[in-house]
Amino acid sequence: MSENVFVTLTAESAPAAARPILEASEQKFGYLPEAVGRMALSPQTLKGFLTVNGIFEQTTLAPLDREVLILTVATRNSCHVCVAMHTATLVRQEAAPELVEALRSRKPLPDARLEALRVFTHAVMDRCGAVGDEELRAFLDAGYTPQNALEVVLGIGTYTISTFANRMIDAPLDPPLAAFAWDGDAL
Repeated sequence: MSENVFVTLTAESAPAAARPILEASEQKFGYLPEAVGRMALSPQTLKGFLTVNGIFEQTTLAPLDREVLILTVATRNSCHVCVAMHTATLVRQEAAPELVEALRSRKPLPDARLEALRVFTHAVMDRCGAVGDEELRAFLDAGYTPQNALEVVLGIGTYTISTFANRMIDAPLDPPLAAFAWDGDAL
């Protein structure tokens, strides 16, 4: 049903409020991602995701930490678009292949600090934020801060918007991301 309801808009066919966002996305990526074109049906949702994503990118979490969090949420929520896009990001950042594979396969990470982040992210999602003292202590003992713990909440919220929207609109994988396609389990 989503393919009939959630059509892909362009800068020309989108609501006026979404047009500058679509134009900027096309300029940034060199093409208009289908997910962005479909999410443009609600300029507020599209703008909301991009706004909180911009804020999330300004957190004190390192870029690699943010990507670990994003892929943890994306695989958990079975968003093939986000998994492919952020796998591509990690490959461009020259992340260790074993790290990328572990994230994509939902397995423990080879780096203890990043594994603590992955486990903590799952704990926050599993317990709707009400993590236990032991889980919080393990996260802090891995070198993260109380500020980072709250930034994990921000990252989860940011990528819950994206993953839920992409699944609802049945966003197809864009050809430039085909090499990073993910065939993870559906929920």
